[in-house]
Amino acid sequence: MATQLAEQFQAQRFPNGYELVDGVKMHAQNGEQFQVPPDVLKKHIQNGHFVELRIDSPRFSVHEEAAEKCFCPSCHGEATKPILRHEEPASLVPIPPQQIPSRGWGEDFWVEITAREGDFFEALIDNSLYETPLHELRQGDMILFHVDHVLAVHASHRQQIVAGMDVIDLRVMAEWLGQQ
Repeated sequence: MATQLAEQFQAQRFPNGYELVDGVKMHAQNGEQFQVPPDVLKKHIQNGHFVELRIDSPRFSVHEEAAEKCFCPSCHGEATKPILRHEEPASLVPIPPQQIPSRGWGEDFWVEITAREGDFFEALIDNSLYETPLHELRQGDMILFHVDHVLAVHASHRQQIVAGMDVIDLRVMAEWLGQQ
């Protein structure tokens, strides 16, 4: 049975071919170059928590110089397309407005969870996004996403989440940490 958020997520569209990046698939393709939180941590995400998402579009070229690969400061390795990154949610760390021209690059950003139904979330965007002219997402907009889109759980919530885990989840978390 589909939830209301799942149905709304399925109907959500972004212009210019933009889509949310599936972190689980990116991790499977890139291994340790692209880490995502374990399922045991993501299952405890709740209202008020900050998580990181990425939006990207295959429609745009790598960058103006059209190099085949470039250095990505986020993953510290070669990339075929740069990713703009917001280090912190704007409501936690005030960031002065920055003027960066839209280039069609991917963009990592923080959202604050406002609702959860199973594996689907509703959240408020908590960064002033650089690529707004292309994907039309703005700080304060509501966005819908699946748990697989979560790239990171903000550090301010991790200890609280682990402290609330039962013994089984703590074992699973410890096993995951042991594999890292």
